[in-house]
Amino acid sequence: MIGFTLFALFALLMLAGVPIGAALGVGGVVAIAWANWEAPWAGLLAAPQNMQAGIAKYPLLALPMFVLVGTIFERAGVAQRLVDFASACVGRSPGMLPLVAVLVAMALGGISGSGPATAAAVGAVMVAAMSRAGYPRAFTASVVGSAAAIDILIPPSIALVVYSVSVPGTSVPGLFAAGMLPGLLAGMALIVPAVWLSRRGGWGQAERELPRPPFWRSLGRAAWGLAAPVLILGGMRLGWFTPTEAAVVAVVYGLFVGIVVHRTIGWRDLYAVFRDAAETSSVIMIVMALAGIFAYSVSTLGLADPLVQAVRDAGLGPQAAMAAVLLILVAVGMVLDGVSIFMIFLPLLYPLMLAFRWDPTWFGVLLTMVIAIGQFTPPMAVNLMVACRLAQVRMEQTLPHVVWLVLGFGVATAIVALFPPVALWLPRTLGF
Repeated sequence: MIGFTLFALFALLMLAGVPIGAALGVGGVVAIAWANWEAPWAGLLAAPQNMQAGIAKYPLLALPMFVLVGTIFERAGVAQRLVDFASACVGRSPGMLPLVAVLVAMALGGISGSGPATAAAVGAVMVAAMSRAGYPRAFTASVVGSAAAIDILIPPSIALVVYSVSVPGTSVPGLFAAGMLPGLLAGMALIVPAVWLSRRGGWGQAERELPRPPFWRSLGRAAWGLAAPVLILGGMRLGWFTPTEAAVVAVVYGLFVGIVVHRTIGWRDLYAVFRDAAETSSVIMIVMALAGIFAYSVSTLGLADPLVQAVRDAGLGPQAAMAAVLLILVAVGMVLDGVSIFMIFLPLLYPLMLAFRWDPTWFGVLLTMVIAIGQFTPPMAVNLMVACRLAQVRMEQTLPHVVWLVLGFGVATAIVALFPPVALWLPRTLGF
């Protein structure tokens, strides 16, 4: 009864428009007070303690830094330079600009780890370029929104940092390495339908008339942006710094590129950069703190045990149980963001993961891929929302195009689910 009340109250608060963090906190507090009804105030002392415990974790120091990195590189003009370099590599022909959009989003994913930030950066460049080449704006928004979803897979990933502090037996470097190959696979899975849709629709014929950027010049202009992922990941692999220290190094590097090299960020711009990053980080940390109460109530009151027992009684094997979990999270991902999904469902899914002996690193990558699908699947697709705003189209106009991109990303997710070595080979090879 307490468990039903917890989730029912959470759902009602969400439907009433209460922010996700407040709904998690209120639901958890009510459940704790009910379970300790003889001395409810004594039980409620656990609430502030678990709020503090939810965010007092060393790996989370990297989170606001990676958010700041994404904000800095978004304003540093790196996206335009990466677009020029990618266009110089693939040439000018129908279907190549969507390919460029996906490649640039993947490159920026190795810098920021934030899908909406990448959608804004790539969309600001690609919407105008693809419109001039004859692509429909709804199609452009679909490609940009879906490509930006790869960012939570390719390291550094904010979602994987959150997962690492929530699930024992995982590490940030190991999860970063595990997300690399699935992220590249997801990029290829988006490129195929994007190019196919372009050529089937006869779009992009004007691409041939656009000048092809000089290779060496565009490489020189993009070199500073291309070097950022190498610095972040290479430094961690060589042991020069931890993931948290890598985030700080990336911030200093981004400021140097924006202020000194590209000169696209002035000293007066720093206040706005820091303010935007602080606002985004604060929202994430508040949600995580309040979700700590929710997670405490779920684990301490044993609310996850009936779920595990119900799955076992249903006779579901590991594969069927995994398929059911992924399908549920795809639906949930259409209306909630990745951090919220982790905070709500990990307390429930962790016992299930132990029961079926799923590898926690592989499981984390799979969950992240499913959450990525939700970021560009209507009705509440945050990345697609940003892309549609830039392209000045309604989200429903993207449905004929985005459905093919969702299907492609789903195929990549199924491959990782069926073949765990796709995610686990690299971290094991690197010794994480």
